[in-house]
Amino acid sequence: MKVMNLQYVKRFRMEFDLRRWRPAPLELPADYQLIAWHASLATAHAQAKYFSFRGELDAQVFPCLGEIDGCLRLMREIEAKQGFLPEATWLIRYVGAGPAKEEYCGTIQAIRTHRGKANVQNIGIVPEHRGRGLGSALIQAALTGIHQLGIGRLGLEVTADNQGAVRLYQRLGFRRVRTLYKSVELAPTDVAS
Repeated sequence: MKVMNLQYVKRFRMEFDLRRWRPAPLELPADYQLIAWHASLATAHAQAKYFSFRGELDAQVFPCLGEIDGCLRLMREIEAKQGFLPEATWLIRYVGAGPAKEEYCGTIQAIRTHRGKANVQNIGIVPEHRGRGLGSALIQAALTGIHQLGIGRLGLEVTADNQGAVRLYQRLGFRRVRTLYKSVELAPTDVAS
């Protein structure tokens, strides 16, 4: 007999108050470019999302993040939402010299959920490009776009075990407002009956 295994993953709901926030100049390392949203970039966002999350805990929590087709479907769903915010949706492209090829290595999207509130969706940096301030740059770009629209609060959810992301959000000024638990279905196991 097969028995389904459920695991509960701890996640934090975090928020940022934009009402008194002022944008700072955006800085990216050399060889990286920030690219504004355009509908023709949906596949590039999906690829960056896939390469950022495959093999990570979040791909277990949200299985679509572990499949390229799932990431493309997710990007199309985000883009089609009524509150989609192109002003807060960005890609980062690596354009360095040498043997590394040009690639999209970071992605962020946002959706307005209420008149004065938005949520960030799936901030992702490809592992080989982490530790260079790219996540901070993506969030700053999204904050700037959201602030220009007059939205006062920004929320996101993060898996508690993703300590690097939690520290980044706290350093940027997000505060934890709630702890949530998401059930994750693990592979079934055989049990003798």
